[in-house]
Amino acid sequence: MKQHLAKINSDSNGLHARPASVFVKAASLFPCEISVVRDEVTVNGKSILGLMMLALGPGAEFTIIADGDKEEEAIEKLKEIIESNFAA
Repeated sequence: MKQHLAKINSDSNGLHARPASVFVKAASLFPCEISVVRDEVTVNGKSILGLMMLALGPGAEFTIIADGDKEEEAIEKLKEIIESNFAA
């Protein structure tokens, strides 16, 4: 199991529908389980509605957890997406 503490860029609009879909599309490419945790609430990282439920606005911190095959690659890809402000 791999974990990464991530932060939404303060100059972004947060994780609304379009960025959530970019995150989910990338997460779905990997066979491992991916979870996102904020304030003790854990959601499936491959669910747009789950991610949006976390209300990740500008500057929000959260943890990405990947468990299973290709977990390291999944974390690296999702880190890149977050750092690029969810550029597709």
